[in-house]
Formats: sequence, structure tokens, C-alpha cells
Amino acid sequence: MTERKIAPAGALHGESSLPGDKSIAHRYALLAALARGRSEIENYAPAADCASTLACLEALGVAVRRAGSRVSIDGAGLHGLKPASAPLDAGNSGTTLRLLAGVLAGQPFESVLTGDDSLRKRPMRRIVEPLTSMGATIEAEEGGLPPLRIRGGALNPIRYEMPIPSAQVKSCVLLAGLYATGSTTVLESVATRDHTELALAEFGARIATTSGMATVAGGSQLSACSLEVPGDLSSAVFLIAAALLLPGSELRLTGVGLNTTRSAVLDFLISMGAPICVTSRRTLAGEARGDVEVRYAPLSGGVISGALSALMIDELPMLAALGPFTERGITILDARELRVKETDRIAALVENLRRMGARAESFPDGITIAGHEAGPLRGAEIDPHGDHRIAMAMAVAGLAAKGETIVHDADCVAISYPEFFDTLDRLRER
Repeated sequence: MTERKIAPAGALHGESSLPGDKSIAHRYALLAALARGRSEIENYAPAADCASTLACLEALGVAVRRAGSRVSIDGAGLHGLKPASAPLDAGNSGTTLRLLAGVLAGQPFESVLTGDDSLRKRPMRRIVEPLTSMGATIEAEEGGLPPLRIRGGALNPIRYEMPIPSAQVKSCVLLAGLYATGSTTVLESVATRDHTELALAEFGARIATTSGMATVAGGSQLSACSLEVPGDLSSAVFLIAAALLLPGSELRLTGVGLNTTRSAVLDFLISMGAPICVTSRRTLAGEARGDVEVRYAPLSGGVISGALSALMIDELPMLAALGPFTERGITILDARELRVKETDRIAALVENLRRMGARAESFPDGITIAGHEAGPLRGAEIDPHGDHRIAMAMAVAGLAAKGETIVHDADCVAISYPEFFDTLDRLRER
């Protein structure tokens, strides 16, 4: 395991592109594997999670070629996957495991899905239940934990009402719906990211969407596409936050994904006083994107709750770490999902923010962090518990703290943003 030393920084200046959006890259790769013909994917995410998806597809007999950020996939067709000779290893990627489970539920062979130590501690009942109701046979460890043993085949269509907002669960059911003898509908009371619905439409699936509902027709044949993955907004947020914290900073981030189910974080930051401007807006394959410009500004703080917590679930660790630098602090509620990510993110945030001198308290479903009246943060030793978003959030806080911050197990950022520390070094003034 490696460590990174974070010294207090001056301003951030310059321009940067972002790695491809993880969520979109997973979906493009999976659908390309199920399509007929060769798909070309540009700006494929360099994240370890997305590499896990490609490795699993190759193990299922799909031809994958990768050259830098370009990926070519020769689709096997909806019914062309082959049984893997060993358990499919999703690494640390919950997205890989959950979405691939939906695909495997429709295959006429048995598969085993597993992952690393962290992933094997993450409950999967929320996908096991709907897939079982569609006719798949799934065995899990006690508590609904991976590995999952999936025996698939022809599936029954269902009308599934989501008990808890989750784009991954929704996507799992919709992908399984491609193998159902009829139309499968997913209903959600809180809107979650719609990358799967947009990608299914782009690949030619028969899918209909309205507010709170998506319906996919079983047996939809998919056709190969040429696609470009937009820059990852969830990764951009760490650089945006750093610029907001450091006086004199001015950054321009190019080609950032601005899907409306993801961009609420920008609106929230603006509501706190962040001077953020979006230019060069365009839409490709249904996915909005543009250039994000940001500069330093004091922030007021605020409360995140309800649907907003679900929409910003990946950005909440960075927003929490901004709390000590705001006027009123940050409170996050209705975010129990943070407890079952790569680590218990609520516990990890409280632990590490307190190490830096912040006043932080946790709830079963959230966290509250006092603002700057509690005093400046000081450098500390950070334990991210193997969680990439905790490591990056606390590193950004360290840029504006007094004294040196040491982030242990810093290599975990490779799960989503391998070039994070190098990008910070390039943009910062010392």
C-alpha cells in the first residue's frame, strides 16, 4: 500500500479533461457485448472498476480490444455469450456485479459472480429478489452476500416497484428484461441516473420512459454503435471543490458529462455561492456534456436530504469534506446507502474529519459537519478504508488544511480516477 503526502496548496490554475464516466462506460461495454457487430467506444474510463467489466466480458467469450482510452468490442449478440470457465471476478465494482447479474439471469448456463474482500461484504438481496421473481435461480452467501451463483434461462416479465432508489438495481432489472417473454417495467418514486435507459435506446432496444417509469421489451435486438463516453462529473467534483477552497483558483474542465440525473451537484454548489459556469453544451447519444468553469469563492453551507441525497450519492463524500470550510456547515440526511458502499462512508468521513479537527457527528442515514466557526482543519493521517472517494475527498481537504496530510492506501483512487493525484500536482501552485 502506498501513501501520498498532501502539502497545503496555493491556487489551482489551468484546464483539464476528465476520465470517462464510470457509470456510462460500464453500460456501453455491456450493451456492446450483447449487440450485433463491432462497437467502438472512445474515452472509455481508465478506472479499475471498468476494467473488471471488460475482463468479465472476455471471460464470457466476447472479443475486446483496448488501445489507450479506445475500446473495440465485437458483440456476441443477445444470446451469444459463452459459459465462463471460472468465477467471474468483478473486483471492487458493485456496478459490474449488479448489472452483469441481470444479463446472466437470462443465459441458459450457470455462472458465479464474485469480487474482492470489500465487494463480498456488500449485500445483494436487492437484485436477487427481482431476478428470482423473473425466474432465475440465485444462490448467495448468508445475508445475501457474494459470491452469487446464477442459473438463468428464459425469464418472465415483471412490473417492479423499487423499494429503495438505486440506478444499479433498476439497470439490473432492465437488462434482465431483454431476456423476458414480454415487457418489463421498473417504477421508481425518486429519479435515479438514467444512463441505462439512454444507452439501451442508442443500441436499438425497444424502451419507453416516462417520469418515474421505464419499460423494456424482451427480445429487443441490439446493434453496434460508435460512442464517446463523457468526462466523469463525479471525478470532476473533486477538482471543482479544490478550486473553491483555494483563493485565486481558476479551472476549466472540458467535456464533462451533464446528464440531468447527475448534475444536481452543480446546482447545489451554486446554491452555496460557488461561481460555476457551463459552456460549450452539446448532446451525444442522449448524454449532455459541456465545459465547466469554476473559481475560488466562500461557501455558505447547506442541507442535503430526500431525493437530492439519492441524486448526489457519489458526490456526498466530497460535499461532506467541504463542510468545515463553509459558513454554516453541511448536513446530509436520507443517505443510508452510504453505509454499504466500498466502505461505510459515513463512519469513514466522521473518523477522518475528526482526525483533522472538524466537528462531525453521524446519524444512521447521514452526517453533520460544523462550519468554519469550529476552527481551521489541520493536517492528519488519513485512513480511507480502501475507498477511493474517501481518499480523494480527504486529500482535497488537506490542500486547505494547516500542515501536511498523509493519505494512506492512496492507490485505491485507481478504482475510479487513477490520474487524480497527478492531475492535482499539475494544476496546483505550491
